[in-house]
Amino acid sequence: MHSWVRASSSDFSGSLPPSRSGHTAVNIGKSKVIVFGGFIDKRFLNDIFVYDVENKVWFQPQCTGSGADGQIGPSPRAFHVAVSIDCHMFIFGGRCGSQRLGDFWVLDTDIWQWTELTSFGDLPSPRDFAAAAAIGNQKIVMYGGWDGKKWLSDVYVLDTISLEWTELSVTGSLPPPRCGHTATMVEKRLLVYGGRGGGGPIMGDLWALKGLIDGENEAPGWTQLKLPGQAPSARCGHTITSGGLYLLLFGGHGTGGWLSRYDIYYDDCIILDRVSAQWKKLPIKNEPPPARAYHSMTSIGSRHLLFGGFDGKTTFGDIWWLVPEGDPIAKRPAEDPSPVVREDKDLASTNNNDESTREEKQGVENAVSELRKRLEISSSLSRLGPQIIDELEDREFCELASTMMDGKSSGEKDSKKALRDRWKIVDPKAIHLKELGPLLRDYQRMIFHEVANKESDPQTIESELRRMEAHRYYHLKSASQLRMDDIPKLLEEYKKLTDD
Repeated sequence: MHSWVRASSSDFSGSLPPSRSGHTAVNIGKSKVIVFGGFIDKRFLNDIFVYDVENKVWFQPQCTGSGADGQIGPSPRAFHVAVSIDCHMFIFGGRCGSQRLGDFWVLDTDIWQWTELTSFGDLPSPRDFAAAAAIGNQKIVMYGGWDGKKWLSDVYVLDTISLEWTELSVTGSLPPPRCGHTATMVEKRLLVYGGRGGGGPIMGDLWALKGLIDGENEAPGWTQLKLPGQAPSARCGHTITSGGLYLLLFGGHGTGGWLSRYDIYYDDCIILDRVSAQWKKLPIKNEPPPARAYHSMTSIGSRHLLFGGFDGKTTFGDIWWLVPEGDPIAKRPAEDPSPVVREDKDLASTNNNDESTREEKQGVENAVSELRKRLEISSSLSRLGPQIIDELEDREFCELASTMMDGKSSGEKDSKKALRDRWKIVDPKAIHLKELGPLLRDYQRMIFHEVANKESDPQTIESELRRMEAHRYYHLKSASQLRMDDIPKLLEEYKKLTDD
């Protein structure tokens, strides 16, 4: 049994990394975790943040060095590969804007010095969304990626001593070309899982590559593994980290099935048990962090450290621990009084300093305050999960309702009734993604009013809303927390509320 624990200010000191996705995070031995690069608000980054494990402090090192163009380190980028060997972090490729990169750098973390490497042999083409892993303490293997025109299925091995790249000649069956996958060395094999393939499908296949170890006299070859158990759904942008006798897969995004125009984001933890060679769902006893992809996950002893990522709307800057049951922080309250969380909305229209944004936020707060006054409900109800927005202030709900009359002249009341009538009878497979937010908020409004109309005492209302076991989706803060299999159940509950 494991628990997710939101990082607290007591866990760290120093300068924490700001929000980002598409970055990398690597372990340097057992002493450091290094976060590099990424993407936030249309900006590509090349900053470095280091977590000192022993001293529990984040810091930004003052790096030296220079590249071919005179810069001190790699140019800004995201979706690159990063691999650590001993005290060195190797960086290859990635993207800055629409440009795919093919440069190669190493950071010596003993002296914090960057060096741009001039390598030899079969040089890999510029690419992003590739995946790479260390082979022992001298070589790196890299597979796949996207070069801006096609998905790749090539395999390159780099000798970090001679700086020579070798394109591996692999015979027999080959995995489909892909990007956004993971590549993990497990003893003598490279395991590749998932990714987005040629033509765009997201995959859930697992492949093993042999023939990477010197002296083994094995011809390089791929084998597709079909393991028993609770295999993860197809996805890309996920992470796989080592947990000793198992590999831990978290997050990523996949195709939304019958909502095929949209991707869905995952918050599940699946382990590949190396002893029994099967997939298992990791037992989690509390709520996971928001679903995401293109985050980083690193192992620190028996803990896993989650940072950043993207869910289609939000770029995260939150930090979470995934810990086993006996860990001292496993019993930390879910709502820690001093969480270390920075969550930036990565939408072009979002700016905390924007006057219209402040006015809109103030309007919502005023509407909720007025609603509470009319219902004579204490302000302490603001802590009861979702923020209840009056339907008059629910812009998405009103705009969606106005489209229901199909150009017919009708009052606002009739258009809202038409929208609610649709939700009472609609097939879950026919509902549009843009409807989920307004539907969830209307469902929550109905519950809120139902409880408030039955009870007159504010404390009793508060108690009822806290309990709220019959309505399983009342406490969701946004529709992004809904899973695909939640939608039929949500519609069923909604219909019961409207019938009542």
